[in-house]
Amino acid sequence: MSAEENKTLLRRYFDLFNRDWTAALKEYIADEELAHHIQFFETVFPNYQLVAEDMVAEGDKVVVRTRMHGRHQGSLMNIAPTGKEVTMPFMIIYRVANGKIIQHWLIADQMGLMQQIGAMPAPEALGE
Repeated sequence: MSAEENKTLLRRYFDLFNRDWTAALKEYIADEELAHHIQFFETVFPNYQLVAEDMVAEGDKVVVRTRMHGRHQGSLMNIAPTGKEVTMPFMIIYRVANGKIIQHWLIADQMGLMQQIGAMPAPEALGE
């Protein structure tokens, strides 16, 4: 597949994910680690939504600047559900082969997420 075809695949994946994440896993994911990560996040932020804000592709890799929106409704690292709405930006590199995501690398703003659910003070609360 070309880089443009891989970007199109990722756009379709994001679109289906936001409507039916289980169908998106079946149709597009061949990376067990990513599937496990998504399944875990669904227990913490049920029906969370992904917004692909920017996408760059080269060869078999697609880099996506993404934002996750959800409500904290499950335990996260022993932090009880807060019911708070959260937004978490992240960057992910997907490796694509044969119409499937076969590998990924993820960098996420976990500190910002912890601040939003009250598990960590915001920088301004520390006087910074």
